[in-house]
Amino acid sequence: MDRRGFLRGAAVLPAAGMLAYAGGSGVATARSGTRTRTRQAPQDWMKPLAASTALRSLTIPGSHDSGARHGGAWVECQDTSIADQLAAGIRFLDVRCRAIDGVFAIHHGAFFQQLMFGDVLIACRDFLAAHPGETVLMRVKQEYSTVSDEEFRRIFDVYLDQKGWRSLFRLADTLPTLGEARGKVVLLADNGGLPGVRWADSGIFDVQDDYQAEPFAKYRRITEQFREAAAHPGPFYVNFVSTAAGLPPEWNADRLNPQVKDFLNGSEMAGRTGLGIVPMDFPQGEPGLIEAVLAHNPAS
Repeated sequence: MDRRGFLRGAAVLPAAGMLAYAGGSGVATARSGTRTRTRQAPQDWMKPLAASTALRSLTIPGSHDSGARHGGAWVECQDTSIADQLAAGIRFLDVRCRAIDGVFAIHHGAFFQQLMFGDVLIACRDFLAAHPGETVLMRVKQEYSTVSDEEFRRIFDVYLDQKGWRSLFRLADTLPTLGEARGKVVLLADNGGLPGVRWADSGIFDVQDDYQAEPFAKYRRITEQFREAAAHPGPFYVNFVSTAAGLPPEWNADRLNPQVKDFLNGSEMAGRTGLGIVPMDFPQGEPGLIEAVLAHNPAS
């Protein structure tokens, strides 16, 4: 038995599929009880939503440590490029920047990911130019460097002004509506020097990120956070499916991702919207997982 088969066999939940595809059309049909909603292809899933839609009322697929594709089993968290993630429906990116020689190199811990911050921005720019009805939420965090907040901000400003990226970003410190965010990268600042919305500000966000929990306990944290978001709307919920406990990220994802998909497709979550940001490791490796997250968005 391979790794995926072993881990899935260790914890299997009943599945209740709620997502079907209209044959060959690229348009998904989500069922919630007797209600049927037709959805855009994942590249344009935000497009039909009203401009007045609050970001916190959405359910947003995300990637954890979005650039981490190199360095071996204990380092890698994704197996597709930023561009491919965006095309698959991912709208939250977790970007870890090492400040070195006046630029940002994308790192996971000590491991350079063969990617620069400019490469991430190019992928976002090209995607948003082709899909202007969408937005990308980007958490930017300092990784494997210890420069001051002021120096980190100085380098960031070089990207904005000398490298010409200011027009790509929405840098206000308040959450925009979807209409205000369309065509932009909304900066979620996980560094004291950066502008933008303050990442994990308890006045805005409710974050579950127990990255040391082994999968059995982690699954409990994930489902509790989904239930909290469904029962008490208001905060911008963030619910990390990823965990680093005990096994490499892909092994943990092989166990957790199918369970999370089944939970979201099950009767308890049927019709629930506004579940917040859902960052995942290897989300495209579990067929139907991103679609299960997207099914919890309001009808257009």
